[in-house]
Amino acid sequence: MLSAIIFLPLVGAVVVASLFRDYRQVRLAALAFVVADFVLSLVLFGLFDRASADVQFVERIRWIPSVNVQYFLGVDGLNLPMIMLTTLLGVVAVLVSWRIEVRPREYYAWLLVLQTSVLGVFCSLDLLMFFLFWELELIPMFLLIAIWGSPPPLGRREYSAMKFLTFTLLGSAFMLVGILALYFSTGTFDMLVLSQTTVRPVLFTLPAIFWLIFAGFAVKLPTIPLHTWLPDAHTDAPTAVSVILAGVLLKMGGYGMIRVGAGIFPGVVRDFAWLLALLAVVAVLYGAVVTLRQRDLKRLIAYSSVSHMGYVLLGIAALNQVGLSGASLQMFTHGTITGLLFALVGLLYDKAHTRQLPELGGLVSRMPFIAVAMAIAGLASLGLPGLSGFAAEFLVFTGAFSSPLLTGAQLYAILGVVGIVITAGYILWMIQRAFFGPAREEFGRVPDATFLEGIPVAALVIATVVIGVYPALLTDVINMGVAPIVARLLG
Repeated sequence: MLSAIIFLPLVGAVVVASLFRDYRQVRLAALAFVVADFVLSLVLFGLFDRASADVQFVERIRWIPSVNVQYFLGVDGLNLPMIMLTTLLGVVAVLVSWRIEVRPREYYAWLLVLQTSVLGVFCSLDLLMFFLFWELELIPMFLLIAIWGSPPPLGRREYSAMKFLTFTLLGSAFMLVGILALYFSTGTFDMLVLSQTTVRPVLFTLPAIFWLIFAGFAVKLPTIPLHTWLPDAHTDAPTAVSVILAGVLLKMGGYGMIRVGAGIFPGVVRDFAWLLALLAVVAVLYGAVVTLRQRDLKRLIAYSSVSHMGYVLLGIAALNQVGLSGASLQMFTHGTITGLLFALVGLLYDKAHTRQLPELGGLVSRMPFIAVAMAIAGLASLGLPGLSGFAAEFLVFTGAFSSPLLTGAQLYAILGVVGIVITAGYILWMIQRAFFGPAREEFGRVPDATFLEGIPVAALVIATVVIGVYPALLTDVINMGVAPIVARLLG
């Protein structure tokens, strides 16, 4: 079943690129494949045994026996929410791309290949296979930004695509060295075996191997000072690519830090928890302060993502069940909230032809649906109770504040809360400047979202509200997934 979920979009990419000519047929075919993939993920969620901490739906085949590489897939409470998030945002990405008419076959094909690569990362339990899918993601993302991104003079799509590629390739190079050093020390790429093995390093020291692998995850999360590629990539990427980039690609870094970092190197994470917490707080505060200075809506949301991903790192540094569960839930909730924000900014730009806050204003009477959805997404982002952002951030702060293993835990938690205060400032400021105030004459005939445009927005709003009202829908699953990792951290 996991193979079907991973490779169905790849089959769709081949079908879309080779069988259809008319762009209407292309987008309908792409939509059919991503909807089918989302339905499969819902079936997987329904069949998943929530009372078990074991890996389920395992697929294991010997792939390269000479070096002990396996085709090894499995799902537990840690990666199941990420699989659902990826397939949900895959549907959203296709729907917000409905008006793409420039080389639509290639566009939708690369979008589907991107979904396959991300799903492969989340499902892989062989470390080399994990790395191969991690690298596969670079190709479609680079092309989607470089070809369909904002052209000059509005943007610098080639520059942004190359900057993304340079940063991620450099991080991946360090990661590969760390993975090989881990293999030479243990003789296996099996993540489950590695998570139950005391690693005795042959090359480098154990902390050195951890930081080499961590570097790749830190670029993707992104962790300051490795974050500068993100605002440029978001600014120049098409709307759908921004949705996927913020929604799931950043989560690959957080997922890797939990699955590989905390799962395989618990002793190193315990020793350096203070440094991880420090990096987290710097990301939260720096990202929030820089966000206040942004005039472009896309760059504003991009820098807010840097800030909110700091909460994932803070939850990991807490070294307890509550903190890690909060970090995992934060990855899911941030994916839906930020995906919603970027989808709405795309709609706003299509209709008002600007993303600059000083040029907007008074749009609430012209775009009531978009304005209400933006308000919901913004309030969820700042952690309003009853919306999904609150549940995740509450768990992170609670876990960090009460952590007995993190030196200075209470100070880090308090500084993280300060980031929420700044977030409230820039979110409310953004909504007020974009939608309220005196109506501008040039926006007198600007339309609201159509029914089709409202479908992906409504889907993400529903996900944000449902998880906010009933977070146990995911936390019951996540708790079982992080329990073995917490046991290793506390052991």
